[in-house]
Amino acid sequence: MKPIYVPKGKAKEYGDYAVNIYTGCPHRCFYCFAPSVLHRDREQFHSCVAPREGIVEALKAQIKREEIAGKTIHLCFTCDPYPAGHDSSVTREVIKAIKDSGNNVQILTKGDGSRDLDLLTSDDWYGITLDGIGNGRNPLWKARVDALAEAHSLGIKTWVSFEPVTDEREFFVNLHLVAPIVDKVKIGKLNYHHSDIKWAEFGRKAEDLCKKMGLDYYIKDSLRKEMEKA
Repeated sequence: MKPIYVPKGKAKEYGDYAVNIYTGCPHRCFYCFAPSVLHRDREQFHSCVAPREGIVEALKAQIKREEIAGKTIHLCFTCDPYPAGHDSSVTREVIKAIKDSGNNVQILTKGDGSRDLDLLTSDDWYGITLDGIGNGRNPLWKARVDALAEAHSLGIKTWVSFEPVTDEREFFVNLHLVAPIVDKVKIGKLNYHHSDIKWAEFGRKAEDLCKKMGLDYYIKDSLRKEMEKA
């Protein structure tokens, strides 16, 4: 097993290296691409969540063998480093292994990773996904934002992935909400599913607001292409 890999396609926009810690993800996002990419039954993928066998040992061995150092490694693409309702202690071991080897982490979660913030420094990134689904109404949503605020207060670099945007109004509400505690935002459209959002108009409005608020932002390629059509 080589846990560390180089992302391809749209994932490449998030980082140069990545690790997927778990076999599945319980969050059941309707837009999730992972079951298709992994050729897994969707229900099985969302219900069978466990650490990949031997991942910590394999990670340490790969880092040593390939002399990986000074890199920022993304956690995770095809799963969540903090799967709700499941033991995520392996995530802490993975972070320790990465940090002890002279590398850094870029976390992206829909869960609550606050218990591992003590492992992170100003060289790491702690990020959450705010896609507009259940925002403000789900207890996990509050824990997610609270953890982001805590990371910011500790001097850890923070970021928010607004990808995919599923609700235009909630996007702008949430952008204002996290602006004081975030170092970077990434914004992307909903792909492969119907949406009533007029993407070109939305993208220009979102970019204009980011500029006015002085935010460091990145528009994902698929949204940027819509913005450039007219």
